[in-house]
Amino acid sequence: MSFPKNPRSARRRVLATCLTASLALGLTAVGSGVAFAAPPASAPVGKPVTPTLPVVVGPLMNYTVNVEKANRGQVDKIERAVGTAGGAVIAAYDEIGVIVAQSDNTNFAASLRATRGVDSVGATRTAPVTATDPTFGVGVTPPGTGHGPGHGKPGKPGKPGRADAASPERRLEAQTTVVADPLEAQQWDNKAIKADQAHQITDGSRKVLVAVLDSGIEGDHPDLQPNIDTRASAGCLAGTPDRSYDAWQPTTSDHGTHVAGTIAAARNGVGIVGVAPGVRISAVKVVSDDGFIYPEAAICGFMYAASTGASITNNSYYVDPWQFWCDSDVDQLAVKTSVDRAVQYTQDKKGVVNVAAAGNSSIDLANKTVDDASPNDTTPVVRQIDAGCEDIPTELDGVVTVSSTTSAGAKSSFSNYGKGVIDVAAPGSAILSTVLDGGYGTKSGTSMASPHVAGVLALLKSTHPKAQGAELTRLLEKQATDTACPAGVAACTGTVADNGYFGEGVVDALAAVTRR
Repeated sequence: MSFPKNPRSARRRVLATCLTASLALGLTAVGSGVAFAAPPASAPVGKPVTPTLPVVVGPLMNYTVNVEKANRGQVDKIERAVGTAGGAVIAAYDEIGVIVAQSDNTNFAASLRATRGVDSVGATRTAPVTATDPTFGVGVTPPGTGHGPGHGKPGKPGKPGRADAASPERRLEAQTTVVADPLEAQQWDNKAIKADQAHQITDGSRKVLVAVLDSGIEGDHPDLQPNIDTRASAGCLAGTPDRSYDAWQPTTSDHGTHVAGTIAAARNGVGIVGVAPGVRISAVKVVSDDGFIYPEAAICGFMYAASTGASITNNSYYVDPWQFWCDSDVDQLAVKTSVDRAVQYTQDKKGVVNVAAAGNSSIDLANKTVDDASPNDTTPVVRQIDAGCEDIPTELDGVVTVSSTTSAGAKSSFSNYGKGVIDVAAPGSAILSTVLDGGYGTKSGTSMASPHVAGVLALLKSTHPKAQGAELTRLLEKQATDTACPAGVAACTGTVADNGYFGEGVVDALAAVTRR
């Protein structure tokens, strides 16, 4: 879910109504509601090629299936096993060996776990999929040699046109004066990270694309429309990218619109100015109308953003329904593995920098003990947690984790922290940015801090076009302003150069465009 100021006050959805009608998955039902998959022609020693457990009709659920070997042939085989186990394929990602599936067979996960070539299987949520869910019924039952919809490659966005005299590419060399936008004087945050000084040098390059994985971006907002790449935008709520305009428009939340303005509100004589007002942004909608970010949407978001050439993604949310996904739970570990495969693929193979908010529970992420907010799609329970329980994508390897600061330079009271977890800090309290209906408003949260970092990375990418992934992250952290722990605060541990409140320091936009 996207981070409210206090996650415990977030709306809890209890989906108690079970689905009464099963999807037509090509199964032969018997009177008891139990159907049996045909056994394989020969039964090998060890894991079977296809599952042999009975298909028992129950609540409709979504799953991620991790294939042992990430290649087309192996994924195809497991897709067929999904069908045999009474499931349908929503999406299949050959590059990472992940299949998103849907089934009302209560033995589905057990059947797949017993199948040769399957690494792990996990339910993506604790509540059943209802008829109003975007993923309801979208899966395809794989034929003998067929492929699920995830094999389709999303269209590529058009290339940016040649730079004219007013474009960011030209401004990298020619810009010497800046005309302030009307509300720019109220943006304390841009001054705090020296973005206003950076803009005297450049507003960023049009060649740089930042993907905003969030609740959508208002496409006709006058301060955002100039910088939205509609060809690279999509909705991922159904588990696969939908590039239609309506699919990535906000419906019940202005969260993504606010985040987008912080990153790249245009310098156009209107409203505010983003940290990198000359770069492009794409809307990748992963937040449902109920405020949930389920794993299938997040995986789609990461993979789609990378396919469009995004250099940076902003992730101001945690993946629902678990605030912390634990290795000790077979379902949670499998789903965490699926999301991690997507994140690592974008970073290692596509050179993307993924930026994420640290969260707003004011807890030490390096010393977690209790979670009382999960699962948030049914009834939360109090459970003991440890280092094997992680906030995703925030705590996944390589992700830039961001804490929040106030206008006074202190850690925001709500911000999570943790030595070795927080990478950098940025303004997140009372941030003025774009909201729905062409308006402007202030919000607070690490959700607001993260896009400042995404914007600085966009400026870094603009001035270091050959740098990718880990190199951009290294530069970001190296250039950050060292910020010491407050005196007498035992919760903040570490050094001036790297501590649990501010990580490597507060990001520096001016350094991003002036240092090499």
